[in-house]
Amino acid sequence: MTSRVLYLFGSAAPPVFDVAKVIEDAQQRGFDVCLGLTPTAARWLEESLDGLAALTGHPVRWEYKRPGEPDAWPKADVIAFAPATFNSINSWALGLTHDFVIGVVAEGIGKGIPLVTMPCVNTAYVQHRRFERSVVELREMGVEVLYGEGGFAPNQPGQGRPDEYPWPRVLDAAEQIVGPRA
Repeated sequence: MTSRVLYLFGSAAPPVFDVAKVIEDAQQRGFDVCLGLTPTAARWLEESLDGLAALTGHPVRWEYKRPGEPDAWPKADVIAFAPATFNSINSWALGLTHDFVIGVVAEGIGKGIPLVTMPCVNTAYVQHRRFERSVVELREMGVEVLYGEGGFAPNQPGQGRPDEYPWPRVLDAAEQIVGPRA
């Protein structure tokens, strides 16, 4: 059986603490998972990074590799970026590639790698005009953004429910993009 390679990227929002369960779910669906994090998310999960690397069989990445270093991961069949914060969504849409995961997804658009993202933002952030513009921009570039009906619905500030973050929707979308496992 050939595994489909899923790059699972996450930024610093509370649902990222459930990433081990998401990796296990993805593996049960036949994905070979490579985990990438924003620097802040990597700090949040610092004590779990070795265990997450063992779980995936790949190093967890949050920094760019040096020029000339070989790629540590196989080529992606699909990239899922969740949770994606206000900052990550806006940086990606604007092409501001200061973080490894933002650089990979920004380049992924040009490489034609299928991309799906699900934000994790509160209702105060979505009032900022840039957020909606960024969602529209990403969708126009071919990114499947799971936001609004059928995706993530924002909570009031301080009233997040990370245990209700709809992780299965992200993996369902990744599966639909790449098709059934071989």
